[in-house]
Amino acid sequence: MILIHNFIPALIFLFFSMICWGSWSNTQKMTAKNWRFELFYFDFVWGLLLTAIVASFTLGSFGSDGRSFMEDIVQADTTSILYALAGGIVWNLGTLLLVAAMAIAGMAVGFPIGGGLAWVLGILVNFMISGAQGNNVTILFTGVGLIVAAIYFCMMAYKKLSAGKKGSTSKGLIISLLAGLTIAFFYGLVVKSLDPAYVSGGSGNLTPFSGVFFFTIGAVISTPVFNYFVMRHPVEGEKLTMKDYFKGDMKTHLTGVLGGIIWMTGMVVSFMAIPKAGPTISYALTNGAPVVAMFWGVFIWKEFKGAPKGTNALLTAMFSLFIIGLVMITLSKV
Repeated sequence: MILIHNFIPALIFLFFSMICWGSWSNTQKMTAKNWRFELFYFDFVWGLLLTAIVASFTLGSFGSDGRSFMEDIVQADTTSILYALAGGIVWNLGTLLLVAAMAIAGMAVGFPIGGGLAWVLGILVNFMISGAQGNNVTILFTGVGLIVAAIYFCMMAYKKLSAGKKGSTSKGLIISLLAGLTIAFFYGLVVKSLDPAYVSGGSGNLTPFSGVFFFTIGAVISTPVFNYFVMRHPVEGEKLTMKDYFKGDMKTHLTGVLGGIIWMTGMVVSFMAIPKAGPTISYALTNGAPVVAMFWGVFIWKEFKGAPKGTNALLTAMFSLFIIGLVMITLSKV
């Protein structure tokens, strides 16, 4: 397999992963007018699986860094596999909630609140698993505090935007928060499945590529359960059936698959960098994705167009705090 062994290239890979994780949700926005998020999600998961398989049999099988993908599958123990599967299941529930939140509240709100909360809690979880790992703890957690403040400003901006509109403002916020609380724990579970020879904090015997593969299987097998429940108990609109899924045209389905490809590409490159950067920094940087999603939502999709006076000041504060927090987390590696 092929892994990254120098810190600067690892940082570049992690920033690329951040862009992927902050951009995949554009594909949901592209289909949102005529295609419910529950139906989009099936195609999204197929994109995850396709990318994980291709990465496993290419990057995970070539090169001289440890075992190849198939060799690793053969020697994998049950506990390691279960940790990775659990990571995929937990992530899948959280991400389905995140997509639901974006469908209700918009990309520039659902992602910063849900993704931002997952970012903060995930840093704490991975810090407890792997320790300081050469990080300046004061700088690291100052950055985390700034992100918490940014989430608060995002919530205030959303309340201003929603003032006077019909429907419950709190629904989008609550689902965003539930998404963040759930997603925060997936990365640590996958890290626990990995061989400590590749990543500090690992206690299993999987390589990064087989860990990502079993994570994806967890997401795939849990999707029919989670998504069918949401389809029968929708957060908005009428109930859906699988017949509705087959009414989509090829372009719509491929757009969802593209979203999965973008997200999983970010996952793969982040785990290629994790042996050098460590779980805490890897999670912190890749989950800077809310900054990217805010950019798309505010400037490209114009989700705050026509918002009340004072909203722009809140958005400016939100952007500034997210970015400064991201920089501080990056600089905490000493």
